Amino acid sequence: MYFQCEYRFNSLMCRFGCRWLVGVLMLGGAVQAAAAVLSLDNAVTEALAANPGLAAIEARANALAEVPDQAQALPDPRLSVNVVNLPLDSFAFTQEGMTQLQVGLTQALPYPGKLALRAQAARHEAGAAGADVEEKRLQLVRDVKTVWWNIFYLDRVLEVIVRNQVLLKQFVNVAETRYTVGRGLQQDILLAQLELSKLSDSAIRVQNSRENEAVRLNMLMDHPVADAVQLPVSVNEVLLALNTLEVLQQQAKTARPTLAAQTERMAAARSRADLAKKNYAPDFNVGAVYGLRNGNNPDGGSRADFGSIMFSMNLPFYASSKQDRAVDQRNAEWLQQKYQLHDQRNQVASQVLQAMTDYHRAGEQTQLFQQEIIPQARQTVDALLAGYQVGKVDFLSLIRSQTTLYDYETQYWKALSVANQALARLIAAVGEENIYE
Repeated sequence: MYFQCEYRFNSLMCRFGCRWLVGVLMLGGAVQAAAAVLSLDNAVTEALAANPGLAAIEARANALAEVPDQAQALPDPRLSVNVVNLPLDSFAFTQEGMTQLQVGLTQALPYPGKLALRAQAARHEAGAAGADVEEKRLQLVRDVKTVWWNIFYLDRVLEVIVRNQVLLKQFVNVAETRYTVGRGLQQDILLAQLELSKLSDSAIRVQNSRENEAVRLNMLMDHPVADAVQLPVSVNEVLLALNTLEVLQQQAKTARPTLAAQTERMAAARSRADLAKKNYAPDFNVGAVYGLRNGNNPDGGSRADFGSIMFSMNLPFYASSKQDRAVDQRNAEWLQQKYQLHDQRNQVASQVLQAMTDYHRAGEQTQLFQQEIIPQARQTVDALLAGYQVGKVDFLSLIRSQTTLYDYETQYWKALSVANQALARLIAAVGEENIYE
């Protein structure tokens, strides 16, 4: 009597748990239905239009684009107004002949070529900033695609779980029927209920992961983090053939923005090194002063005004401790940028190879699961179910076959997701989308 009560209690709890889980999933679907279906292209478009991180880098590039004209302009001239030789006993402008009210204008003139080199360095830095914007766009698109495919994979896993729950409930009904007529074992029913409970636990964990990924995607698109994210239920599952590794590596050398940015930074460092060498030459200051005098000369004639022209330059007396050290500094900075460019080229080549390898491996897995493993696993489940119904197969074998099918179906969607994520990384690594045969 106790045994039968326990069995009925467990059966009711299992059914309640399944219905609760299906209800939760249906509720989640209803909430998502209120939101528009977010395709991959739309997600990328919204992120590129609204992502604050990208906007910040674009603003920095716009700011640096304004620097070259400033660097090439001459320093502002200096206006001076002076009172010269004013007697302190009377403060009269007419008492002494040398008392003057002077108005002067002075202009600093850097040595020829210095301004051009400063502007050249600034233009290279602005070019590097522009390339950084393109690199950020590639990274943003890669991140959006990665998160989007994670959510798509988790949605498919939830569908597989619900489908397997329905099948397991059918197995429970078969086991209950066989047990009722005395041809089955109660342990078969308990085993099926255990598998149902495991699926419920998996669904809870998968749903939690999906909610976290939805938060990430909303952040990338600058949406409220609590917004519902609904993806399409189906996608194009065809994986296209890629160009050869040699072709992709060559494309990356010319198209990858991070390499272009580093090339610009190296050129800017070269311009600053050339400017440091120019600093051995002096800079100049030229000016003109007009001196206004009041009063009369001893002979009764009015005093003439004065005019002055000024010229000055700095003398590099301390070149060994200033200019020499500055040249060494700038040359070392140029070498740093040169080595960084070489290192980044190696990193880009590695990224292309790794992404291409992951794409091919995941693509092969996808094809294997889709064309061979999953169809065979489904046939195995159908055969074992038919055998169990007539008493030729034990229930444990049937449950194991269904669990194996569940694993294979989830692995297929995982492989498809990984392949598309690898494709997103490959496009970002190459720097352009034209990577197919």
